Amino acid sequence: MAPSPPPPAASGAQYAHQFLNTALSQRGPSALPYAEDVKWLIRNHLVALADAFPSLRPRAALFTHNDGRAAHLLQADGTIPMTHGGHVYNLPAVIWLPEPYPRAPPLVFLSPTRDMLIKPNHPLVDRSGLVAGAPYLRSWVFPSSNLLDLARSLSHLFGLDPPLFTRSAPPNPNPPPPAASMTPAPSPRPPPSEAAMYAPRPYRFPASPQLAARPPPTEDPSEVFKRNAIAKLVDTAYADAAALRTTREAEVEALFAVQAELRGRGVQVNDGVRRITEEKEALERRLLDVMSATNVIESWVAENRKGTADDAESEGAIQPADALSRQMLECTATDLALEDAIYALDKAVQEGSVPFDGYLRSVRALAREQFFQRVLGTKVNQAQQQAQVARMAARAPPQYAS
Repeated sequence: MAPSPPPPAASGAQYAHQFLNTALSQRGPSALPYAEDVKWLIRNHLVALADAFPSLRPRAALFTHNDGRAAHLLQADGTIPMTHGGHVYNLPAVIWLPEPYPRAPPLVFLSPTRDMLIKPNHPLVDRSGLVAGAPYLRSWVFPSSNLLDLARSLSHLFGLDPPLFTRSAPPNPNPPPPAASMTPAPSPRPPPSEAAMYAPRPYRFPASPQLAARPPPTEDPSEVFKRNAIAKLVDTAYADAAALRTTREAEVEALFAVQAELRGRGVQVNDGVRRITEEKEALERRLLDVMSATNVIESWVAENRKGTADDAESEGAIQPADALSRQMLECTATDLALEDAIYALDKAVQEGSVPFDGYLRSVRALAREQFFQRVLGTKVNQAQQQAQVARMAARAPPQYAS
């Protein structure tokens, strides 16, 4: 890892503005494969990253997925500064923004130079240079997570446990003769083997130019303990945040399900209210029709009430001539009424409205009463004939009287 390069002439934020305004405004086949509703958020993430870390500059490059697909994606290419042992070093890294970004976390790769090696079994970086174990990436939450906080988190974690170290350079077989002003060379040593020449030496970081002549400072055990404790706390915090995120996501999904159910019930309630309203309007129209018909009937009754009174008076004006005629009229009326009742019972028993035994009892009683009325009517008729004969004899002349 090399020391920090001098700052560029133009600020990183200004360059990021110009580049991203051009890249994200393209349309058609040359457009970048990001959703239109998040392009402005992607631009803000890269601009903030370039402003805080000028060494990470946005670019567009060809990215090949594991399944062989290739796509032009945005990346932040450069170095991530870290502090280790009192020295500031720059880790060469590339932050790729995949197609679903920022709803999905970015891909961070370390790109070691020829004289660098990746630390084996590093908790954050695998053998290919992919930063897969970073807590910030595991707990990525849209839309609050961003590239600036990611870079700060990686800078802190890499300072606690550097993922890269330099390999030992092979000794020069023909060293130049020592200058006269230099100290005498030490006693010759046997040449190291080829494996020893290239054996990696962890944590041998080249110092900054200002500190190259100083001896490497010894680490204070309390500082080491403090860094380890901080790292442990950070990991615990990220793990708790991830667990809390899972719980909250489950709760949100449950709330979404309840919301969908309530919306469905709301639609049903609205349909019920609409049907009830339509039925109410139909009943109101029916009520108006009934009230109109009632008014018509009341008017008709009022107009015809006078004629009914006249009919009653005309009925009272006709009276039987004598008691026998009145009795004959009542017998005939009773006989006809009983005949109608028997006929109605016949129809009822045919339709099943009256039980058969009840029908027999009723018909027997009605027939008995009808028989008595007919006998009475026959006697009254005979009495009327005798009375008529007597009246005719009374009106006859005396010479015809015996």
